This record gives sequence, C-alpha cells and structure tokens, in this order.
Amino acid sequence: MLMLSDLLIGNDVDSYEDLVKAVEAVARQGEMFFQMDVKPPFPDTPDNWEEQLEARFTSVR
Repeated sequence: MLMLSDLLIGNDVDSYEDLVKAVEAVARQGEMFFQMDVKPPFPDTPDNWEEQLEARFTSVR
C-alpha cells in the first residue's frame, strides 16, 4: 500500500505538482492501494488535494 507520507519522504518532491507526478509514477508501476495519511506541506497544495490525488492515482491504471 502506498502511503502519502512514504512518498513524500522517499522521493524528490518539492511542490504539489512534483507530488502529483510521483503519485502517477507509482500508480503506473502497479501499486493498487493509496492512503493519504498526511496533508502535503506545500504552499501550492489546493483545498481539494485529496480528491485530486485520488483521481490521478486511479486514472493512470
């Protein structure tokens, strides 16, 4: 299971847009489950970040 906190720690993620790209990359690699256990700490994080990340994760499979 992909944990958002693990993704933030284990990748070179400096912005929300970098995070979106990392989520898409992990989904393409075959990850099946995604849990959002922390809020992204970036100033450009939108209010609906949970819905956006879930949509990106599920759309690439």
